[in-house]
Amino acid sequence: MTVRPWTLPRALPALSGWTALVALLLPAGNPLRAVVAGAFLLAGPGAAAVAWARPGPSWRDRGPGRLSAASLAVVLSLALAMLTAEALFFTHSFTPGRAVLALTGLTTLLTLLPRRLPAAPVLASGRAVRPAAAPEASDRAGAETTDGAGATDRPDRPAPGSGSGEADRRVPRLRRPRPDRGPSARPPLRWRLPAIACALLLAAACGAANGAGVGAAALHPALHTATAAPSGPSGTTPPPVGADQPPATGPWHEAFRDDFNGTTLDGSKWTTCYDWNVRGCTNSGNHEDQWYLPGQVSVANGALTLTAQRRPTTGSDGKTYPWTSGMISTGRDSWDGTPRHTFTYGYFAAAIRTTDQPLGMFPAFWLLSANTRGGLPELDTVEFINSNQYADLNLHAEAPDGTNIDAHYAHGPADFSVGYHVFGLDWEPDAVTWYVDGVQVFQVTDPAAIPTTPMELILNLAVGYQQSPPRGVDQTQVQADWVAVWQH
Repeated sequence: MTVRPWTLPRALPALSGWTALVALLLPAGNPLRAVVAGAFLLAGPGAAAVAWARPGPSWRDRGPGRLSAASLAVVLSLALAMLTAEALFFTHSFTPGRAVLALTGLTTLLTLLPRRLPAAPVLASGRAVRPAAAPEASDRAGAETTDGAGATDRPDRPAPGSGSGEADRRVPRLRRPRPDRGPSARPPLRWRLPAIACALLLAAACGAANGAGVGAAALHPALHTATAAPSGPSGTTPPPVGADQPPATGPWHEAFRDDFNGTTLDGSKWTTCYDWNVRGCTNSGNHEDQWYLPGQVSVANGALTLTAQRRPTTGSDGKTYPWTSGMISTGRDSWDGTPRHTFTYGYFAAAIRTTDQPLGMFPAFWLLSANTRGGLPELDTVEFINSNQYADLNLHAEAPDGTNIDAHYAHGPADFSVGYHVFGLDWEPDAVTWYVDGVQVFQVTDPAAIPTTPMELILNLAVGYQQSPPRGVDQTQVQADWVAVWQH
C-alpha cells in the first residue's frame, strides 16, 4: 500500500474553507464575502470527501468522469451544509460563522486523513509485475534456418531493402488488462458514495421540511401553512380580518388587553425588565449585547415601540454592553416583588411588526414561568432570530425524568417587517397550538411537554444572540399594535 501524495488540488478544498472564514470578516453586504463563502459551501466539503473516498471519479478525469465527480461533490457539500445548519439551529447556536467553521474543520480533517492506495503486485523476487507482452503478429512458423552462407533466415522479419510491405506493419498498442471481479467481489466505492450522498441530502431535506426539533418526548408534527406578506407602507397594513380574535374553541372572555392608545406605558400592566431588575437588566444566559432600560420603550400613535441603539451602557452588574434596548413584561419590578399578571392557559396574541434590520436582532413575544424566574418551562409565541423572513415558534420544557423537551417550527418565508402580523398561541391542558394571522401552523400534544405553571407575558428586543449586528447598523425598532389574552 502507498500513501497518496500531497498535491495542491488535494489541499484546495480546505484552503477554500479557511478563505471563506476570512471573507466572513467583511461587511454583510460585501459581494466578495457571499461569493467566497458560497463557493466553499457549494463544493468544498464534498470535493474533500470525494478525494478521500476514491476510487471514485476525479475532477482530473476527462469527459463524463469529471462531470460525475463535480456533481457528486456538489451533492455531498449541500447535504453536509444542510445537516450542519440544522444541528446548529436546533441547538440554538446557529450563526453563519459557526456553520462555515464546522464545515471547514470537517473539510480539513478529510484533507489530512491519510488514504492508502493499492500498490502494484510484487513477485517473490521483489520485482513489480508488468503487463504481459503482446503476442507476435504471427507465430514464429518456420524456425530459424541457416543457409550455406551461414545467414540466419527469420520468416517474420523481412530483409532490409526487400521492399516488402511487412516492414510497414506496426504492432498494436497494448491496453492495460482489467482485473477480474468474481461474483463475491465487493462493489466499487464509486457506486456506493453517490448513494450515501443522496441519502444525506434526503435526510437534510426532510429535516428542513419538517422544521421541528424533538426533545425527550415524541411531539406531534406541525400543520405547515405559508403566509404571504401584506403590501403597503411599513407599519400601516392591518392584519387579516378575523386574525385579532381567538380560535373557535371557546367560549372565551378577554382577560388582558393593551391597545397602546395613550402616550406612556401603562405601569399597572407592564414593567420594563425581567424579575431580576436592578436599574435595568439583560439575559446573560444568552450572552446578549444589550442592557434593557425604560427609556427604550415608548407609546405613541396607538403603538408600542421598542428601540435598540448601539450605545455603550454600563449595567448594574459592572459590565459595559455595546447596545441598549427595550422590553416589557407583566412580571415584577424587583426580585422580591409581586408579578402584575400571570396566566395559566389561554390564548395569547399580539399584532407585531418586526425589525427591517434583522441581523444580530432577536425580538420575541413569549411566556416565562413565574415560579422558576428564567428556568423552564417556556412558550415562545414568536421569535425572530437574526431574520425577518421566518417566525420561530418554540416550546421548551422539562420532562419528569429531568431531560429537556424542545419543539420547534420555523414558519415562512414572508417579510414580517412589512405591516403588522398577528401571532397567537393557544395554551390548553391537552395541547399548545400556534397561529399566524389567524391560521394554525404548529401544534404540540404530548402531555409531558405542556406547561402547567403560571407564566408571565414578555415582549422584548434582544441584541447579539448568536451574532452581533453588522457594522453600519446602529438602531432598529420593533412595534406592537396591541397585546391581548383570552381565557375560557
